[in-house]
Amino acid sequence: MANVFTQRRIISDPPIARFLFSDTRMAVIWLAVRIYVGWAWLEAGWHKIEAVGASNYIGDGAGILAFWNRIAAVPVAPAKPVITYDWYRGFIQFLIDNHAEVVMGKVISFGEAAVGTALILGAFVGIAAASGAFMNLNFMLAGSASTNPVLLLLGILLVLAWKTAGYIGLDRFLLPMLGTPWRLKDGRIEGRRPRIIGNTPTRRHTDVKAFPSQP
Repeated sequence: MANVFTQRRIISDPPIARFLFSDTRMAVIWLAVRIYVGWAWLEAGWHKIEAVGASNYIGDGAGILAFWNRIAAVPVAPAKPVITYDWYRGFIQFLIDNHAEVVMGKVISFGEAAVGTALILGAFVGIAAASGAFMNLNFMLAGSASTNPVLLLLGILLVLAWKTAGYIGLDRFLLPMLGTPWRLKDGRIEGRRPRIIGNTPTRRHTDVKAFPSQP
């Protein structure tokens, strides 16, 4: 039993997972997903940035404050509140009581636009998709379904495909500059693939190649 916690083993992904999330041949599919999700975020963020009057987000935040007041209200029974979870309603009420609309309005507006821009350009796709998925989750907790479930699912898929989702984009250059996932120990890029080292019952150390050898 102690070996379970002390032995180091790296379990290889199944071929279908490697093809979907690690194979650059899928990059064109992830490009289409990136553009769809990215445009949705960019459009939503830009709409908030240019909003004026009672619906503005980056001025005094009147737009987001009105939204918070609406979803935090508890209707008379038997009507059900917009927010299902009391802890999240308490969080929204905390933001209202502390007049956080001025800051949060800007964070949400420019955050949505930044996520959309990064996804379209293919820059740090994994981080951008995770940030977008986090916002989708918050909107859903706030009782707003709309396109959020679909965008959340696509965002999770982009996070899983972070190594290749931005291959047709800036990540092809940005990620190797950071040393991942295509730079090897000797500094070469996209040369021989690294091996996955694991243990088998018959041999203590066996090299299991994740990809065919390349010259």
